[in-house]
Amino acid sequence: MAEERNRVAIIGSGNWGSAIARIVGENARRWPCFEPEVKMWVFEEMIDGKKLTEIINTQHENVKYLPGKKLPENVVAVPNVLEAAQDADLLVFVIPHKFVPGTCAPLKGKIKPNAVGLSLIKGFGETSPGSIVLISQLIKDILGIECAALMGANLANEVAEEKFCETTIGCGDPAAGQLFKSLFDTDNFRVTVVPDKNTVEICGALKNIVACAAGFADGLGYGDNTKSAVIRIGLKEMVRFCKTFYGDEMQLTTFFESCGVADLITTCYGGRNRRVSEAFVKTGKPIEELEKEMLNGQKLQGFQTAEEVYHFLKANNQLERFPLFEAVHRICAQEIPPQQLIPELRREPDEL
Repeated sequence: MAEERNRVAIIGSGNWGSAIARIVGENARRWPCFEPEVKMWVFEEMIDGKKLTEIINTQHENVKYLPGKKLPENVVAVPNVLEAAQDADLLVFVIPHKFVPGTCAPLKGKIKPNAVGLSLIKGFGETSPGSIVLISQLIKDILGIECAALMGANLANEVAEEKFCETTIGCGDPAAGQLFKSLFDTDNFRVTVVPDKNTVEICGALKNIVACAAGFADGLGYGDNTKSAVIRIGLKEMVRFCKTFYGDEMQLTTFFESCGVADLITTCYGGRNRRVSEAFVKTGKPIEELEKEMLNGQKLQGFQTAEEVYHFLKANNQLERFPLFEAVHRICAQEIPPQQLIPELRREPDEL
């Protein structure tokens, strides 16, 4: 009896989405448990008078978001999100977190009921002012499907260049976890599956706030000792956040996977949130202007996530226990100057 083949759809096609499509496309045609064709939803744009989907499907390259890197020919760009997703058994979500509700809405009730999602999205969703929800839970709530999470020290351009790195999949269903591992694991993209999905996903969101603080420290010229202190305090706040709000499910060992310490270090030294935060201090330009100047259409996550977390902590009377998270938001909102970062961090509580 032939092995059942799973259809895969990638929802998103930016820098990270295109880098991951290279891996998914190759593995889909490598393993018999997958249909070789992978549909990738692309937000349609005109590039030099041509549709981006047409460019991808003829040149097999996302010339805007991942230029110079070929996509496998079995990755097919589709401009309609429902067309991309409706027949899929595995849905890989890789879009900016603020676009999740609008992107998922057209899919509600129109995808396979037994489909499984995987979120590569780093951030939180908001259900109401002062509340946050994990993106995997938001996808589950909208679409009625289970959703796992993939996070790790995975700068998109280095992944596309096939430089060795690791990633973590958080999935409570062992069978689904192994299927996703087959879809993503390569010699140079090493996948570890853990059951602690919430911690995996929360690390992916919160590390961007810490990276903003690291960027502020770089912009102020504080040096490596100070930056190391920022990273340590940030990691402690990440653990404290998980323990406070997801304590019954949190596993401390998850922080030692790629989604934890490794991703935090990488983002605080090489990520876009760090770079833009450094420029914010040095130039005094608004965040929105720097985003347009520096990121070629990509979106930041750290500043919006910092705002969401700030209001969530405030609503839960927890701000005093998270001075770094509070300071990053207040600096971004220009309520306090970047120079106030270190005085704020000096009030770090001892307890976790």
